[in-house]
Amino acid sequence: MMDAGASLEEILRRTVELLHESNGRFHWTGIYELFPDNVLRLGPFIGAPTDHVFIAVGRGVCGTAVAENRNINVPDVSKAPDYLACSAATRSELVVLIRRQGTIFAQIDIDSHELNAFDPGTVAQVEKIADCLAGAYALHQRPSSRE
Repeated sequence: MMDAGASLEEILRRTVELLHESNGRFHWTGIYELFPDNVLRLGPFIGAPTDHVFIAVGRGVCGTAVAENRNINVPDVSKAPDYLACSAATRSELVVLIRRQGTIFAQIDIDSHELNAFDPGTVAQVEKIADCLAGAYALHQRPSSRE
C-alpha cells in the first residue's frame, strides 16, 4: 500500500519490491529511467549488482526497446545478438516501457534464470504495472527525451 504523498522514488522502489516478490521466476527486477541525453540510468533494483548502470538508447535489449518504442520479451537471451549480459545465470529477459501518450519515461527490466520465463499473463501483469507507473511519472512531471 502506497501513501498518497509518496515521492516518485518511493513509488518506484516499492513497486520494484512488490513486483520482484510476486513471481519466483523474477531473479533481477529493476527500473531504468530515460533521461534527455538518450541514456537509460539504473534506478531501484533487486538482484545481483550490474555493471550496466548506464545504457545508451539503441544498445542491448533495454536500449533497443526504447529505440523501437516497444516492449521486448526475450525467451532465450543466448539467441539475442544485442543482449548485454548482466549475469551468466540469466536465461530470459522482459523489458516493458513505462510510457504515456507517446512519451517514454522509463522501463521495467526483469531477468530470469529460467528459459521462457515470461508467459503472456506475466507480460500483461507487468504491462499493467508499467501503465500505473506512467501515471506516477506524469503526475511528478519527470523529464524524458523520447516522444
